[in-house]
Amino acid sequence: MTPQDYCKQKTKESHSNFLFAFIFLNQKKRNALTALYAFCREVDDIVDESNEYKIGKNKLNWWRSEIDRLYRNSPQHPVTQALKPHINDFELDKAYFIEIIDGMEMDLNFNRYETFKHLQLYCYRVASTVGILSAQIFGYKDSKTLKYAHNLGIALQLTNIIRDIGEDARRGRIYIPLDDLKKFNITEKEILSYINEKKIRELVESQTKRAHDYYKLAINMLPVMDKRNQKPGLMMGNIYYELLSKIIKNNPENILNQKASLSSLKKLSIVLLTLLNYQWIK
Repeated sequence: MTPQDYCKQKTKESHSNFLFAFIFLNQKKRNALTALYAFCREVDDIVDESNEYKIGKNKLNWWRSEIDRLYRNSPQHPVTQALKPHINDFELDKAYFIEIIDGMEMDLNFNRYETFKHLQLYCYRVASTVGILSAQIFGYKDSKTLKYAHNLGIALQLTNIIRDIGEDARRGRIYIPLDDLKKFNITEKEILSYINEKKIRELVESQTKRAHDYYKLAINMLPVMDKRNQKPGLMMGNIYYELLSKIIKNNPENILNQKASLSSLKKLSIVLLTLLNYQWIK
């Protein structure tokens, strides 16, 4: 199995919405994005699969060393070997890969976030960095496009957090900032017990508004000249924006007990409409 085949298999196994961004890319960009996504899956799986902090920490440290080897042109892992030819071609900054690993380490260190400022750092590390690297692979001319990618990454991660409130609670994790819980007079125990009350609806609506604000901030920063190249990211944005709308329409207080999703047909229709310049994000 070649390094690229390994990355393809890794991405295929994920069944992620991220894969919709691959459809209309040329082979070179598709290979680069596949390798980037496979890297994200590798380090994310460490957190998901490590039952002991020390083991997870050591594995993430190995990946930090591996990124150093990548930028010294001597990678060992199939993922970094697949990434190697794209580092210079797309000017992918080493610092972003280290930030992604740092974000995964936050998941080892924390299962609560006191304030949005703390959560925002997490969102930047695990999502904005990936968005920026992806935007570089898609191609851009105006540096404002990287700011668009930064904010879109936060919007997507906030959407993930809202969608997964119940699932995360079952793993003992609460990503909603604790000061937001206090604002709505909700205890951690009530989140972990999956209550279904009006105040949960109000909490989810407040989190949704924050995500909406980041979607708007992102789209307003995307220069017209780069919109065509950034279509794959817009596809992702539109899919997640529609998912957020579905959560609000379908009794958001139920989010603790049921996970919102879109059908593959719905996602494909959004992708095709995005190609035709239809835009969900307003």
